[in-house]
Amino acid sequence: MDITMTETQADTRKEDEGTAVEAGSKATERFTVSGKLSRLDVPKERVSLLAGALIKAANDIVVEHQVTYEEYNALKAWLIKVGTDGEWPLFLDVWLEHTVEDVNSQDRPGTVGTIEGPYYVPGSPLLQTPGTVEMREDEEGTPLHFSGRFTDTDGNPIRNAQVEIWHADSAGFYSQYAPGMPEWLFRATVKADDDGRFEINTMRPAPYQIPTDGACGQLISAAGWHAWRPAHIHIKVSAPGFQPVTQQLYFPGDPHNADDIASAVKPELMLDPKPRTDGGAGEEVVYDYVLAKEGQHK
Repeated sequence: MDITMTETQADTRKEDEGTAVEAGSKATERFTVSGKLSRLDVPKERVSLLAGALIKAANDIVVEHQVTYEEYNALKAWLIKVGTDGEWPLFLDVWLEHTVEDVNSQDRPGTVGTIEGPYYVPGSPLLQTPGTVEMREDEEGTPLHFSGRFTDTDGNPIRNAQVEIWHADSAGFYSQYAPGMPEWLFRATVKADDDGRFEINTMRPAPYQIPTDGACGQLISAAGWHAWRPAHIHIKVSAPGFQPVTQQLYFPGDPHNADDIASAVKPELMLDPKPRTDGGAGEEVVYDYVLAKEGQHK
């Protein structure tokens, strides 16, 4: 297995196949300051259990597949490069987070979630419904009117709910992770009204490939995989006293809905775009949210 990559190949991938490796480094920086480790207090017994299981699984792979020293050294060099490229958040969010999310939400009633991914940025501009996310004057793509309503599991409207939304532009790039983009392009937090209803004006995002000019791209190339993610809108919904839900909402007909590199697509997350009925340009989608109260289980 050859996981080396020439400078020419890296340049080609940067231009043609997805966002640059800088996105991986920024994801690492974001995670470092995210506070997600602030409450970490894992008992030694739990650490021993999980670390021991991981080490055993790796050794079992070596035995089962008769891994050579050349392959072992290639792996060691690649793991080092994942770190130096800052791509551990990318690697874990693409290939592991979907299972972590499934395990952690399996007993939560209500709306289905999926992975957050590495490109979330907290603190997006707060808007009242109906809200319009930041866009450039000459923004390309199809206008999208996204609306819905929040209810609890008994069908009662939820007050003080909010929708955090972020997504790529029509070229597949995320603001704050690619150069030359407005800081809060396609990023906003929209407050629902007292009846739990919200409306957001945005643009339909494009499919994109995950960064391919770093260590994760080397793995994808060496394994003969593709790097595509289907077009999707990232969502975080929350309300006081209710369990938050993180999602990615997808569009029918995307060729990579069935083989998403991040394995994050679920039938419950598929949108149903229709021509706008209010006279506006573009499409409209409706997606309602049912949130479980804190401590509520199936």
